[in-house]
Amino acid sequence: MRCSLVRKCGIEAGVVAYIERATDRLIRDLLRELPALLLVGPRASGKTTTAMRHAATVVRLDHPGEAAAFAADPDAALRGLPEPVLLDEWQATPGVLGAVKRAVDTNSRPGRYLLTGSVHADLEASTWPGTGRLVRVPMFGLSIAELQGRPQARPLIDRLLNGAPIDVPPGTPDLRGYVELALQGGFPQAALALTDRTRRLWLASYVEQLLTRDAQIVDGARDPAKLRRFVEAYASSSAGAVADQTLLDAAGVNRKTAVAYEQLLITLWLVERVPPWTSNRLARLTHMPKRYLTEPALLAGILGVDSGAVVRDGDLLGRVLDTLVAAQLRAQLPIAEATTRLFHVRQEQGRREVDLVLEAGAGKVVAIEVKADSAPRPDAARHLGWLRDRLGDRFIAGLVLHTGPRVFELGDRLIAAPISTLWT
Repeated sequence: MRCSLVRKCGIEAGVVAYIERATDRLIRDLLRELPALLLVGPRASGKTTTAMRHAATVVRLDHPGEAAAFAADPDAALRGLPEPVLLDEWQATPGVLGAVKRAVDTNSRPGRYLLTGSVHADLEASTWPGTGRLVRVPMFGLSIAELQGRPQARPLIDRLLNGAPIDVPPGTPDLRGYVELALQGGFPQAALALTDRTRRLWLASYVEQLLTRDAQIVDGARDPAKLRRFVEAYASSSAGAVADQTLLDAAGVNRKTAVAYEQLLITLWLVERVPPWTSNRLARLTHMPKRYLTEPALLAGILGVDSGAVVRDGDLLGRVLDTLVAAQLRAQLPIAEATTRLFHVRQEQGRREVDLVLEAGAGKVVAIEVKADSAPRPDAARHLGWLRDRLGDRFIAGLVLHTGPRVFELGDRLIAAPISTLWT
């Protein structure tokens, strides 16, 4: 690892060894071809720690002593620094973006700059000259593959598109084990260093700070109490194609307020809307998105539940497992060879629905159902079979991801597999 000048590279805490991230390879590859990258993602997901691994110079712009020169003359301050230069918390000195733009316009050689910082500042058009010059790299919390020391585990979509076998990793969890993995989450500090009770308090504090501090920075006009109720309603509906009115009634807000709140939470990387998948081969599909918390552990922080409470509540159990699967897939999409998007399918009145649909290039489709069942029967794949029959050759595989230990066939291109095959 190369280190120099403003701040030595490495993990500042010096306590927990760095865990290799799947994004590390992507960053290395992109820096060989592109002049500047912007790492984006949830607060406390490890963006700065990872970026420091790839930097020759680290500038912490939230430190007044380091920021002073960049505030006074950012072009001069950047000049001559060993590259790649990491500009952390860049929004604290927004003039640095103009300097990066001018430097890249003058010399677009690869591997010059890495930027990390606020979850919202790059949305402010008045301070954003990065379009076409900074390539955004999404980065989420630690995936289970990363936590288990397999950061280069091949994304599921790539394995299926290339006909690779579906393997079960050693130590595959049971039902309660999956719930515990979900509630452990991927925030590095919470996942690695804390006891269960302290982790729940950390997650509750994380949510509280997002809603009272970060949300106020992004949009100070929001009522924290109403926003909190909206977040609780959203968490209770995670992994559901829930009608807007259901959220409005649960949170006690009007439609205009709910739309603003949801966009705020998306900006903060707290939630995600998975869009409905459409095809002219399918009739009477709903156009409602499926709503998710981006991190399943936040269910513990928002709703105050532990693994025992989740296992005893059938509805919440299904939502936790679905949210866990979506989080693992979301982390794989930026590093997949195949350009892939995540959707869901649902017909009117819920007559048929498929939890998650991965659509890759040329319209190839992998469909997924998530079941809290250790040995699902063929009937569990009936909606996958319906989708297969309508898509024909475009349908690569349908997976019923379950909580048992085995992989077995359920029909033509329909497979039951443990959830853990996501991180093989």
